[in-house]
Amino acid sequence: MQGNNLQSNNRLGTVDIHFTNTAVHGTLILERELEESDLTKLIEQIDEDLVLSADMPRDDFLVSVYVGKDVGFYSDEYFAEENSDGIELDGDDDLI
Repeated sequence: MQGNNLQSNNRLGTVDIHFTNTAVHGTLILERELEESDLTKLIEQIDEDLVLSADMPRDDFLVSVYVGKDVGFYSDEYFAEENSDGIELDGDDDLI
């Protein structure tokens, strides 16, 4: 989030962090582009606030950064409601 109070907070994106024995891997998905200096500050803040606070030894913090948009949030509950409405995918509708 960016901003100091609840009314002016703007979501920047999301981060997923995965710890291994030697490194920490992060995937940062931004909802808008940031200047390089702002991006590096954000990564440093994530490192200080989240990664280092986990108190796990690491050799490196590797971050992949993407810019995209949020298209929805899906859960088992969502799919249960869809199925109860009688919506079904047949074999021809599979996307994968």
